[in-house]
Amino acid sequence: MNATKQLLSGVRVADFSRVLAGPYATAMLADQGAEVFKIEMPRHGDDSRHLGPFTETGSAYFTSLNRGKRSIEVDLKDPEQRAHLLAFIRTCDVVVENFRPGVAAKLGLSFEDIKAVKPDIVYASISGFGQTGAQAKRPAYDTVIQALSGLMSATGFPDGSPTRVGESIADVSAGVFAAFGVSSALFHRQITDEGAHIDIPMLDVMLAMQPTNTAIHAAGSAPDRVGNRHPISAPFDTYQAADGLVVIAVANDKLFAVLAQTLNKPGLATDERFATDGLRSDNDEALRSEIEEFTSTHTVVELCQLFDIAGVPNSPVLNFTEAVEGPITDGRNLSDTDERTGHSYLRHPLLVDGARPTTTLPVPHLGEHNDELRAPRPRTTTNW
Repeated sequence: MNATKQLLSGVRVADFSRVLAGPYATAMLADQGAEVFKIEMPRHGDDSRHLGPFTETGSAYFTSLNRGKRSIEVDLKDPEQRAHLLAFIRTCDVVVENFRPGVAAKLGLSFEDIKAVKPDIVYASISGFGQTGAQAKRPAYDTVIQALSGLMSATGFPDGSPTRVGESIADVSAGVFAAFGVSSALFHRQITDEGAHIDIPMLDVMLAMQPTNTAIHAAGSAPDRVGNRHPISAPFDTYQAADGLVVIAVANDKLFAVLAQTLNKPGLATDERFATDGLRSDNDEALRSEIEEFTSTHTVVELCQLFDIAGVPNSPVLNFTEAVEGPITDGRNLSDTDERTGHSYLRHPLLVDGARPTTTLPVPHLGEHNDELRAPRPRTTTNW
């Protein structure tokens, strides 16, 4: 394995964000080598320090989002501490915040305030609805955004209720877009010496994360709940096996012919009801009956072996523990353990020159790096 290349080595980040979206973004930056300083409320810190699940060493949730960072306690309402903070920010390249719009300005920490002391700052603001507009100051949590974006109404089975996706996907996606925006702005700064204010509205992000639903809407329909099947392709769903469910994913005619052969039903490939992907989708229930006549007599393991040999995309339905600890991730070097808490976490998903970026810093104690507010360590490089 090649040595880890830290693409953001030398970048310094002042991170005012808390809980999930912002910390997820800055965790991505830290994994790529950036120095991330969490600016936390004295004696309390980031709210996620107090969110479970807990072990005797603290919150596993906090560890997964904040290993690799440093912690500084600052009372943002104290003029003397804020003055030291602004001096510290002069040594930084990036500020990340997820205050409700208007709050940063009241604290004297808006983009314009920071730009006055650091003209080339890259400043990222994560919020529910963006920094401007009639909805800007509305509070928002992940479930609210899932509901307002149309994602919830399109998730679940037709005869059931709208369903939240099984992760805080709006927060996480906003974090990924924030990291992308910051990285793009840093590249732009290298060329122009100009900073930038990146506005990341969770609602906009969640709408942008639905290209299939966007296409359905553009064609004049309202996306609706279709269960596990794909809304415009078939067979692309979970199917009943003798001992559970198996996923089959086929999206072109050539592969459908291979599936038909594997099911010992080669005639399906020439059946006029299933001649194209669109027709297969229109006749999905009839196609399901044909497929499950075969799959229901075999176990999930048997089916996956058959489909693997034939080259048909397939899978069992795993739970998270089976996915992380099972053979599907063997050799991927995905998991690591924080040396301070003993909590396991998942490493950065991107590989750079064959190596997975990682950080060597353990999750910080609250205020562990307070001394660096008044006497910041020298930057590791001057590239930025």
